[in-house]
Amino acid sequence: MSFMQHPGILFMRLIAPLPLPWLRGFGALLGRLLYWLAAPRRRVVLVNLALCFPNRSEAERRALARQTFVHFAQAWLDRSWLWHGDPAVLRRRLKLVGAVHEFEGDAPVVMFAPHFMGLDAGGTALSLLVPRAFASIYTPQPNPAVDAWIRAGRLRFGQTRLCYRADGVKPIVKALREGALLYLLPDMNFGPQESIFVPFYGVPAATVPSLSRFARLGRAKVVPVTTRMTPEGYEVRVHPAWADFPSDDVEADTALMNRRLEALIDTMPAQYYWVHKRFKTRPPGEAAVY
Repeated sequence: MSFMQHPGILFMRLIAPLPLPWLRGFGALLGRLLYWLAAPRRRVVLVNLALCFPNRSEAERRALARQTFVHFAQAWLDRSWLWHGDPAVLRRRLKLVGAVHEFEGDAPVVMFAPHFMGLDAGGTALSLLVPRAFASIYTPQPNPAVDAWIRAGRLRFGQTRLCYRADGVKPIVKALREGALLYLLPDMNFGPQESIFVPFYGVPAATVPSLSRFARLGRAKVVPVTTRMTPEGYEVRVHPAWADFPSDDVEADTALMNRRLEALIDTMPAQYYWVHKRFKTRPPGEAAVY
């Protein structure tokens, strides 16, 4: 089946021209519905919030969980106009701010792009508005039509290449050394292989040390990029490069990455990807949390 024949993707194409307030309103309703219907995923979010924000009351964490589901649904529907909308509309809705000068020239850059709900909006904005080549690590989707749709969306603008996770590090390092900006999302639990346990909000979390390693192997500077959902669309903020990263200590670098990630999350906690089982992999002897 062609991805354009997939009913869900056809739906996304049809709603792409709708006014943004309509899409966001629909997303808010859908998110509230998902909060009640998706009980297993609601439990994941609540466990994550209890581990990371133990000082907040249960009522506060439940309110934050409901907001998380709303932003999740809104961000998913926003892919309609991100991947099918008129480029002129995208230029109005996507604002690139901050230390954009970090991308000038052809020096290798690893972008630390945490899993905020607007991660696809951030990737689209950068490839649309920054005149450089990009690379990103991609994991194929089980459904071929959905896989083709996501790849087409992420390759829509600019010079973008998708490096498949199964192909290892060589294509990624090669892209970096050839001047591509690497859009890296290393803040998920990818299992025990090649992960190390470092604190995330004080809880040991299996974390891939890829940010430090790719920065070293690619002789690249690390530039954080965060994407915030706004009523007008998205604000993609480029933060100043980290002057003290990487060091010679991969574990210390990865722990530092998580501490700085916490500070970024604290500025917009409801927009972080709490639906992911971040603490699925536990240190030896520790009980499962989900």
